[in-house]
Amino acid sequence: MKPENPLHLTTQKCTTGCPILDRFLAGGIPCNSITELVAESGCGKTQLCLQLVLSAQLPISQGGLAASSLYFYSEFPFPFRRLQQLSSSFSSSHPDLFSTHDPCDHIFVRGLQSADELLGLLDRIDTFLTNPPSRLPVKLIVIDSVAALFRSEFENTPGDLKRRSSLFFGIAGKLKLRAKRFGLAIVITNQVVDLIGSDTANGVRVGNLSCLYSSGRRVCSALGLSWANCINSRLFLSRVDEIAGKETAVKDDEGGNSVLVCTRRRMHVVFAPHLPESSCEFVIVREGVFGLDER
Repeated sequence: MKPENPLHLTTQKCTTGCPILDRFLAGGIPCNSITELVAESGCGKTQLCLQLVLSAQLPISQGGLAASSLYFYSEFPFPFRRLQQLSSSFSSSHPDLFSTHDPCDHIFVRGLQSADELLGLLDRIDTFLTNPPSRLPVKLIVIDSVAALFRSEFENTPGDLKRRSSLFFGIAGKLKLRAKRFGLAIVITNQVVDLIGSDTANGVRVGNLSCLYSSGRRVCSALGLSWANCINSRLFLSRVDEIAGKETAVKDDEGGNSVLVCTRRRMHVVFAPHLPESSCEFVIVREGVFGLDER
């Protein structure tokens, strides 16, 4: 029998808010490391991050971190309405814990415009982490998304590529240092780009999956191999639209029957030191993100 990975046994985890996803992830999102959620738009990256910053407030006995969260966002505008919707459902599910305060009081949101701004903030964040404006310590940091910070200011020149890699390692190094020092769970979202040609990056296959597919397209994580070396775990969220049936009561513009399209989403482990290659289907509903038991 293969021995258990030490990370699985000893590292504190933050529940996702869903028992099925927690089981798939061996307990949730690990502290002391960086977990990346990579996907195209509409797969549920931000939805899951919003659910995490709520779930982190649960007591440790319920899988939470008994903690507040810091949410950096670079995809504007921030989805405050969706956060309030999830917060309302979350409070209703835990009336004994949130009868006297709003869970949003323990979520600190900050917009980001550039990678340099993030790097500078990480140099000044220790005071906030040591003395947060909340009765709960900060134990979860979300960056949504890292790709947007590098979207426009870098060109494909040797000088810019070198500066970009330097920023990658600078940001990741500061995050990992603070993750270890303060016991943080760090979640970063990333985007995908269409994959043309080889299934490998510079001749090196990244992770368990030889190729990623979403919406019928071959894709790969944005920012390349240098960034992949900066994170500890990568989870890929995919989506595919399937025809579920015909709506006979509704006609399209040409007088034919319109079809009912169902979006199916899956979470895949691309690489993680404590997880095997696997995947899990999930759905997004008004109340949040929930895995589907496929056993």
